[in-house]
Amino acid sequence: MTYIAGLLGLVAVIALVVHQDGGAILAALDHAGWGLLWLLPFHALPLLLDVIGWRVLLAPRDPQRRAGVLVLFWIGAVREACNRLLPVANIGGEIVGIRMAKWYGIDGAAVTASIVIEVMLTLVNQYLFTALGIVLMIALTHHVGTLGSLLGALLASLPLPIGLFMLLHHGQLFSRLETVAERLLGGRLRLTELINGKNLDQEIRALSARPSRLVVAGAWQLAGFLVGSFETWLALEMLGYSISVWDAIAIEAVTQALRHIIFIVPAGLGVQEGGLVLFGSLIGVPADVSIALSLVKRVREVGFGVPALLAWQWAEMRQLRARGKGNSLSKHL
Repeated sequence: MTYIAGLLGLVAVIALVVHQDGGAILAALDHAGWGLLWLLPFHALPLLLDVIGWRVLLAPRDPQRRAGVLVLFWIGAVREACNRLLPVANIGGEIVGIRMAKWYGIDGAAVTASIVIEVMLTLVNQYLFTALGIVLMIALTHHVGTLGSLLGALLASLPLPIGLFMLLHHGQLFSRLETVAERLLGGRLRLTELINGKNLDQEIRALSARPSRLVVAGAWQLAGFLVGSFETWLALEMLGYSISVWDAIAIEAVTQALRHIIFIVPAGLGVQEGGLVLFGSLIGVPADVSIALSLVKRVREVGFGVPALLAWQWAEMRQLRARGKGNSLSKHL
């Protein structure tokens, strides 16, 4: 289904580009020129703010700072690249992040708990950011119809993350998942050892019992969302189409929400382009400029993500060689 969704998304992107004025799209990109490369270092700032929030959650279980901000920044870049560029339904990057953080001697349950809570906070911040974007869009365009329905649907689904947080805090979700997995697989295998449900539930409860830490981490995340909106503002400025900061926040928020809702499409192919064309038109951004903006975002994702993925594979090879040498030495002894 993921590959089919990706293929359909790619077809949608091609259809949108063909339907619009290709010359106008190329002219906008040519107007920006090599200045668009500034988007690569700029993206490091919102990612850094997000990583600082993750560090706040992980700090109680890593007082020696074996995984400091720089290490977590690298892992965060790999997590984002996996989720953005690979067909992993926005969850594969978190699994890779857990694996990489364990290389630095941090307990697996503690790392997993920090990422589970971080994802929960991201979900909450996504709600807040999306609601802000919809309200701004309504205020800027006075267009209530579709946006009002989207805001209503957002509020109606709010009990879902609240209920999930309560389940994580008071329940034994992962212990039960571990039991179910053992029954299905006929015993305790590597998968169930990876879940380690009892310890994971304890770590999640301990972390969620620190509301001040959750608020601080969530605030860093929300700051990352807001700063990330300036990528849209900066890219449109370079493309020769000026909008206000509020317009940029509105477009970024509702487009991101659309990508998260239709998460099954790899890299949001077609979803991002359609969202930018739809919501951009509400504030007066021409469709060809919106498509050029989406292409610029794609180039930034590839330019920032591919080096992160290559660095991850290089690190995996080093880990594999180290384990191979260790096994050879033990056999020799």
